[in-house]
Formats: sequence, C-alpha cells, structure tokens
Amino acid sequence: MFLSLSRRLLSPPYVKRNQLGQVDWDQTKSSKQQSRASLKKEMGISKPSPAFSFLLIFALYFSLYTITPTTSSASLQDQFINCLHKNTHVYFPLESTFFAPAKNVSMFSEVLQSTAQNLRYLTKSMPKPGFIFKPLHESHVQASIICSKKLGTHVRIRSGGHDYEGLSYVSKIENPFIVMDLSKLRRVNINIKDNSAWVQAGATVGELYYRIAEKSRVHGFPAGLCSSLGIGGHITGGAYGSMMRKYGLGADNVLDAKIVDANGKILDRKAMGEDTFWAIRGGAGGSFGIILEWKIKLVPVPKTVTVFTVTKTLQQDPGNKILSKWQMVADKLVDELFIRVIFNVAANNGSKTATTSYNAVFLGNKGMLMKVMNKSFPELGLTPKDCTEMSWLESIVYISGFASRTPTKVLLQGKSPFPKNNFKAKSDFVKKPIPESGLKGIFKKLLKEDNPMMIWNPYGGMMARIPESQIPFPHRKGVIFKIQYVTNWPDSDRRQNKHINWIRDLYSFMTPYVSTNPRQAYVNYRDLDLGQNKKRCKSNVNQAQAWGASYFKGNFERLVKIKTKVDPRNIFRHEQSIPPMLVQN
Repeated sequence: MFLSLSRRLLSPPYVKRNQLGQVDWDQTKSSKQQSRASLKKEMGISKPSPAFSFLLIFALYFSLYTITPTTSSASLQDQFINCLHKNTHVYFPLESTFFAPAKNVSMFSEVLQSTAQNLRYLTKSMPKPGFIFKPLHESHVQASIICSKKLGTHVRIRSGGHDYEGLSYVSKIENPFIVMDLSKLRRVNINIKDNSAWVQAGATVGELYYRIAEKSRVHGFPAGLCSSLGIGGHITGGAYGSMMRKYGLGADNVLDAKIVDANGKILDRKAMGEDTFWAIRGGAGGSFGIILEWKIKLVPVPKTVTVFTVTKTLQQDPGNKILSKWQMVADKLVDELFIRVIFNVAANNGSKTATTSYNAVFLGNKGMLMKVMNKSFPELGLTPKDCTEMSWLESIVYISGFASRTPTKVLLQGKSPFPKNNFKAKSDFVKKPIPESGLKGIFKKLLKEDNPMMIWNPYGGMMARIPESQIPFPHRKGVIFKIQYVTNWPDSDRRQNKHINWIRDLYSFMTPYVSTNPRQAYVNYRDLDLGQNKKRCKSNVNQAQAWGASYFKGNFERLVKIKTKVDPRNIFRHEQSIPPMLVQN
C-alpha cells in the first residue's frame, strides 16, 4: 500500500497529459484541487495522524532511495520538447517533427529506415534512438544542442544516412541517445553571377546538381558520384567525384559554412575562425559542430561531356594487360578524364568469372576523347560506338548507376538506384602499380565471395597539386588510385560473419600492395575495424591515433588541438570522432 501510494505521489493524479504525452497545464490546474479531495476520500481520512504521517514519509523516502529511476523515451521526449519551446520561437508541429517508438512504432521505424543505407545497423539487436527529431529551422538545431546538454542526452546527427558504420543513427557507446535528422533543411540557393551556391545540410548531392543545372548548363560542382548522399556530411569527409582530377574535392571548393557549435551558437567562417573552418572541410562529421549549410564554389563544365563503360571478363584480358596499363596511366591522363574500374563477379556458363568495368566521364566531346584514348590507353580498345555524348547533369544520372535514359528529375528523389542491403566496406590507397601476382590473388579472392565489389578510383591531376595539409583530407601527391572494397548480402542471408571475415581476409592480403606507415583510409568509407573511441569520458587521443593517422595522416594532431579548443567537453562525439586532449566533465 505504501509503495503504491508513493508511486501516486511521484506521478500526481492531477497532472493531465495530451495525446502526445505532454503536460497539459490548463487541465492540470483545474483538476488539482479535485485530486487532493479524492485522494483523502479514498484513504478514508480527513487528517492524517502523526504516526501515519511518519510511516508515509518513511515509505516515500525508502522508495525514492532504493528504486533506481529510469527515464523512458516518452518522458525524455516531453522534457526535450518543453526545453525546445523555451529556446526557440519558431513553431514546430509535433506530428511532423518528432517520432518515437513509444508514440507510433511503425512511423518511428519508417523514419529511422528512410535514409539509413546499411541494413546491418537496422536489425532488432542494434540500439535505437529514444526518438528522432526533424528540425525545420536552424534555431531548432541550436535549441537541440542547448537542451541535449541540459538533459544530459547524447545526439547523433544525420543528413543523408550514408555513414558506412551507421554512426549517424546508431550509438553503441551512448545510452540513451537521440537522432537529429536534418532532411527537412534542404534549401539550395544558386548564384550564377558570382559562381557560388548556399546549400543546406539536408539536401542531397543530386538535388544540388539539379538546381545548378536549372540555372546554367555550363556550371557544376565536383562532389559525389552517389546522388543520394546528404551534402552536409558528405563534404565533411572530403567529397570526391568524377571531376576530382580537374577541380579537386568538394571540400576543396567550399567558400564558407554555417555551423552550430557546442554552445548552441550559429557561426559562419569569420565567427568560427580559420582553424575550425579548416577542420570541418575533410576532418569528418560529428566532431566540431553541426553543419547547417555550405557555401560552395561552382566550377565550369562544358555543354557536352562524354561517358562510356567498357566491361572485360578475365578471359577477355589475358594476363591482366589492360588492367596493368590502367594502373600505369590512370593518374597521368588529361585532367578532364576520369576512368574508374569496377570489379564484380558474374555467372559464366554455369561457373563464375570476375569482370572489370572501365566506367568513365570525360569533360569534352567524343572526338576529343577518342584522341586521348588512342594516344594514352589504346589497350582498352575503345570505339566511338562505346561513347555517348550528353550534358553534365545527364552524366551524373549515368555515373550514379541509373538505367539508360532515366530522366534527370530522378535526382530530386534523393534515392539510390540500388536496393538497400547489409554491407561491410574498407578502403586503401595505392602508390605503386600492383604486380601481376597480386592481381591474380585479388581475382582468386573475389571469386570466393557471393556478392563482392571493388572500385578503383584514379587520382593525379589537381589531386596531386593540392598540398596534404590544405584541408584535413591528406591523400594527395603520390597516390595512383584509391580502392574501395565492399561485400553485401540480403537480410535472408544469415552468414554475416562469413562475409565480414572474407573482406577482412582480402584486406589482409592487400597489405603488401598498398600504402604503409600509415596504411591510409578514406574517412567517408568509415571502418570501425581501424579502432574506435570508448565512452565519452574515456576518449583517448593515443588510442584514436591508430585510425586518426589512417584517415588524416599528420593532420590528425592539428584536428585534436582544434577539437580541444572548440569542444573540450566532447559534446560532439561518436565511435570515431576526433577526441579532445583531455575531456572536461
């Protein structure tokens, strides 16, 4: 009886809540006196005796100090919403901005899965956020940081959901946590006169490209090949694409930015200072603040570009002569030509064979391309029939993997042309051509896996002319190409460990053929195998050096110094965020 009573006192009966579980103060006030009277009547007393009062207080004290309180996602959401109201004057309708399993589990799941790209991090065993908040205004983002600090709640930030290890919507080191989904912040303002654009973090790369092309056929931006990438997080890791050899990375072409810092303040380039502005362009997301929008520099593109894909089986490239020649010339071709190699496994008369697809974009017409190929890479056997002329925007649709003649408006949908799957990926950088013995070993490994893929992206050109320390992304001069290893499997395949062990084995096999001291990796191909932070107060710079050096080389030390200066309490953190030198409680 005393325990039951103490629970009622802890959650007063006169507190009325609306359908969303929030406190309705008007109804509460009107029912407060009635509740007191009914409570007395129910107990059958008009005035408690001193002995009973003592027992009641003792029972209440006992229950408070022996029962560990737990904060449900519903009550956390209520507190968060109440705090938001106090810290922003911009209205946010709850039904379209807050999603919690305690309110509507199907809607919550739909929103959680909407942009999450790796199904491996959506399984039942994976931790789920207490709720998802979709801000409609930059002041909502500010208020969220203020409130998360006040409530002691960890926040994960998602713009496009492409984090390879799901770190934008899953946390294995923080509980509870919430997700702030920036997908409603997707404004794009193009200014052709000064060759620039402001683009909000929730817009996709495809949307940005489409909006640029709406204004001009001779302007573009050198960012990602996957059109569904969220621009906010994409640029924080570097952002490479088919024009990287001509203009560098997306992060190399950023003019300004707006972020929310660890104190909930909005800062532009001038306000944040050059150190922070340096850090957010390639130092990876989730460490220095929340990107609200980027101001980017538009680059010139020709009215006509040319694309091609030429696929060879193992039997069509005996001795791997074509692949070997590609390694010799890929980084030395004219800057306007980007030829990547995509490795797949395909059926071949009842057995399997490996294929190499030479997938290219050339900033020029077909005639110019054929002259370049005949002179520098005749081994591929490219013919004019293999080539297709199109606009730069159409080439984005092509290189993204959409079917032939897909309308360019598909870029506004923010969706990938490929079905979602479970996957694991890793990366490497190559500085010397891989010999024939190494190539044979690679193909042998590929043929052992069900659905592997490997992509070799060429460097050279502008990438080799930009200094390693210009932004945190350090993979520049001396790199011939970057490797991305991927294995994926459907939900029906329960052999996850088999697939992950396979890619780790391939990665180990590649050790003699890739960069060393450190073995470099691309931070936008997140790989937790390289190491990870522990809980907030246990983040360790020495431990982080293992993966920090792989992603950033010598730039890691500067990133740590900047982190220590702008976020000493480590508010912005995740499994591979930049740690401060000493976490302040």
